[in-house]
Amino acid sequence: MGSQANSVADWILMPWSTIPLIIITTVGVYSAIILLTRLNGLRSFSKMSGFDFAMTVAIGSLFATTIATGTPGMFQGITALATIFACQRIVAFLRSRDEDLRRLIDNEPVLLMDGATVLEENLSRVRVTRKDLYGKLREANVVNVKQVRAVVFESTGDISVLCNLPNADDELSEEVMAGVLR
Repeated sequence: MGSQANSVADWILMPWSTIPLIIITTVGVYSAIILLTRLNGLRSFSKMSGFDFAMTVAIGSLFATTIATGTPGMFQGITALATIFACQRIVAFLRSRDEDLRRLIDNEPVLLMDGATVLEENLSRVRVTRKDLYGKLREANVVNVKQVRAVVFESTGDISVLCNLPNADDELSEEVMAGVLR
């Protein structure tokens, strides 16, 4: 019982001497993230591809682990962050030059609705239910499926709802739908 009480107390309380180290580590790692973001650009935290999203999660996880546990140490954490940023930069460069690599890394957007028609096979392909789809329509303020021009499951996992605008006869341009699997 005594050792269990100590572990609970250790879990809740920490030696006061660790507080300055946590503060220094937090400021150091936070500063490194700001610097690396400035060097790499805001794309570092975009969600334009699944790879970008994974990088954002990895940075957050590494930041939290480094400041909260002290393992890895501050300089190891900063080195790991710099490596993650460098990997993203290299992959982004290679993706822009190599179509096969881009297709390997990036998901393709998929058409879920063509006008008011739900494309069941595509829903199944991306594992989206009709309930999920209708929830996204409601989020987009769709009150009638006749308003829908297209619904696209984006490469990031987001769902875009393209609607008819009141009194607009514009056609859905091919540029907007470029690369969308039908």
